Amino acid sequence: MSLSLEEKQDVVSDVSQKLSEAQVAILADYRGLTVAALSELRREARASGVEVRIVKNTLARRSAMGSSFECLVDYFVGPLLLTLSEDPVAVAKVVDTFAKSNDLFKIKVGAMDGEIIDEHTITRLASLPSRDELIAKLAGTLRAPLDKFAQTLNEVPSKLARSLHAVCEQKEAV
Repeated sequence: MSLSLEEKQDVVSDVSQKLSEAQVAILADYRGLTVAALSELRREARASGVEVRIVKNTLARRSAMGSSFECLVDYFVGPLLLTLSEDPVAVAKVVDTFAKSNDLFKIKVGAMDGEIIDEHTITRLASLPSRDELIAKLAGTLRAPLDKFAQTLNEVPSKLARSLHAVCEQKEAV
């Protein structure tokens, strides 16, 4: 079914807006996947804050023009799935995990900061810790000295109490 001119303009403006907010876009060949498999991918992506779109190549080219993803214009050939996100690691993890569990899903190419990234780079991005994990590690690193300081301050009265208890027990024994 063909889209009307107004619908095409809506798709282009929507995809353009999503591309302007994203830091990474990855293209993958989804040929041969079932609807259930694509639904599973969309569910995983939604949980990670990743946008998954299947857009006609001509509309995708128009959406990418004038953005940092203009380098992808030549790669919009054949049936492609467009995944994008503000978090580069999240989108790479979703796509890489899905590609490992589905042989028909092939990662083609991606773009980040106006540069083309290949499948190997996307796999390496997927192996990095997520943003939440990095924030948790940073919080733990910042909190460790404070915990140690509180433990040290708590040790002084505890040692005094143990010493007094030991003196009391010693006097009772005599």
